[in-house]
Amino acid sequence: MEDKNFQFKTNLNCTSCVAKVESELNNADGISEWNVDVANSNKTLTVKAEGISEEEVINIIKKKGFHAEPLPIKA
Repeated sequence: MEDKNFQFKTNLNCTSCVAKVESELNNADGISEWNVDVANSNKTLTVKAEGISEEEVINIIKKKGFHAEPLPIKA
């Protein structure tokens, strides 16, 4: 199976917010890498994944009390 890249607009506004989702994303089966750009106006979460869907990533973020909305990947 090939890695997929997902991007999400989030409300993870600061490093403290990111810390609240860090363990969930680090321990999620299927996520090999992730990063949040809190300096970007979209607070973009980029996820490199295999075997996990966009919806599952969104649910991880929502479970921690935050919002995530899929963004189109730029080629």
